[in-house]
Amino acid sequence: MKIDKATIQKLAHLSRIEVDQSKETALIADMERIITWVKKLEELDTTGIAPLTHMSFEENIFRVDKAENELSNDDLLKNAPDHGAGFFKVPKVID
Repeated sequence: MKIDKATIQKLAHLSRIEVDQSKETALIADMERIITWVKKLEELDTTGIAPLTHMSFEENIFRVDKAENELSNDDLLKNAPDHGAGFFKVPKVID
């Protein structure tokens, strides 16, 4: 596939990015190197290899989501600047 300035401008439009004209030549060279690399991957024999959805077989281990009272109400309020009746007191912001 031949990459030219028109292709770069079309990709920029589709990506919704602005490409500086002074950098188009460098982008063309980069895109051609990427396409060459991908074509080199096509030469590999992948028969009998199952496609992957992830690069590793590690799984996230989730903990059980259970409610616990780890802090008492008094512990939560002891550093509050103003509190009363078990609640934080804050300045009124809505009339």
